[in-house]
Amino acid sequence: MAKLIQGETGQWEIVIGMEVHAQVIAKSKLFSGASTAFGAEPNTQVSLVDAAMPGMLPVLNEYVVEQAIRTGLGLNSKINNTSVFERKNYFYPDLPQGYQISQFEHPIVGEGTIEIDLPDGTTKEIGITRLHLEQDAGKSVHDQHPTKSFVDLNRSGCALMEIVSEPDIRGPEEAAAYLTKLRMILRYLKTCDGNMEEGSMRADVNISVRRPGGELGTRAEIKNVNSVKAVQQAIDYEVQRQIEIIEDGGEVVQETRLWDPSKGETRSMRSKEEAHDYRYFPDPDLLPLNVGNDQIESIRKTLPELPDQKKHRFMDDYKLSLYDSSVLIAEQARADFFETVANDNDAKLAANWVINELLGILNKNETALADSPISAEKLGGLIKLISDDTISGKIAKDVFAIMYETGDEAAKIVEEKGLKQVTDTGAIEAIIDEVIAANPDNVAKYQGGKDKLFGFFVGQVMKATQGKANPAAVNKLLKEKLG
Repeated sequence: MAKLIQGETGQWEIVIGMEVHAQVIAKSKLFSGASTAFGAEPNTQVSLVDAAMPGMLPVLNEYVVEQAIRTGLGLNSKINNTSVFERKNYFYPDLPQGYQISQFEHPIVGEGTIEIDLPDGTTKEIGITRLHLEQDAGKSVHDQHPTKSFVDLNRSGCALMEIVSEPDIRGPEEAAAYLTKLRMILRYLKTCDGNMEEGSMRADVNISVRRPGGELGTRAEIKNVNSVKAVQQAIDYEVQRQIEIIEDGGEVVQETRLWDPSKGETRSMRSKEEAHDYRYFPDPDLLPLNVGNDQIESIRKTLPELPDQKKHRFMDDYKLSLYDSSVLIAEQARADFFETVANDNDAKLAANWVINELLGILNKNETALADSPISAEKLGGLIKLISDDTISGKIAKDVFAIMYETGDEAAKIVEEKGLKQVTDTGAIEAIIDEVIAANPDNVAKYQGGKDKLFGFFVGQVMKATQGKANPAAVNKLLKEKLG
């Protein structure tokens, strides 16, 4: 169901398409052997090709091509056997060639789909128009000097995948779900690290509004948005801006705008260029790229289990809920962690402990899963102690807290602190007898119909055993004794 916005003159429908630039995980650039490592000193990772020195010829990085094909397959997209690199002509200080080598009419990847998961538990398919390879530009730096700008070419020539969606997105929530899912898939495939804060994944958001089901409106492009939250905020602002313009009798201008997070608004950057403005033509230094079906199928065999496949397997094999499965597959490392914990354990119990206890305390302490003081094997050991009635669920939480602080194994903590559950029914029965004998008034009231007092007796027994008595045994014996 499309999200409708109530304006002064009626309802409006949001229409969104996204262009996501994802830097390919590769040790070298698209057409040179220069390093792509993040964080190097400015202009230390620049080859003669990247600097556009005269006579330098581009050499296509075969591994990058494989990464693009792998991504296309992961997006359920058509891989084109022939693709062509073109020159996209525009002039920036950080584009030393004066053009960008990109793909236009003949991209390496064609149409596909992504299934997104929405907050209400439903799913929706978003169409992928294309994925093409292109060079990244360098970086202009404007905040190092009061009157001068500097250029860093470290990023110049890095391989980018531009992933273009169909205008199927209908609101900020769907946009966030799409971007989140796309980043998840790229990370599972290990074709892009998805680190938006480092600039290795950036989103251009095309936004327009129309009357519900009407003709498409004039769109504005919000350029280089660098977080999921910022995408949502930019859409909210831009939609209101466009509606107000139209309802006041004006016309939305097709243009490129920038999101200003400090002011919470978009601002005009430049008029929107059309393809013909870039004077695309095939790069004379690069032959058409031909990829055989055998190579495509060979790459397909290397694909990992992707998020949706893993989610459905968790639901089918482990009988987990949609919510639990979705939380666990959000990161591949998290899914792998869960499966190690669940090994030879109750899967639902394992999921509860991973999601509620472990992820809860890690998030509270702003600690990554990779840095968890409790390993998957150790958490699995704790769950085994719960399952075989060595400790109760309540005591398990105390043991978990000690594990988090010390890194010790659950069995060691239980043994050293004498936390084993009392399962000897004879011992429990003796304590129950003492509790009943000490509380004749409450016994009479309970037997007179005050059923809620049962909890009082359970509490007294657990207190007397320091929480070590098996709760199921306590409940059973108390019911027998109290009648």
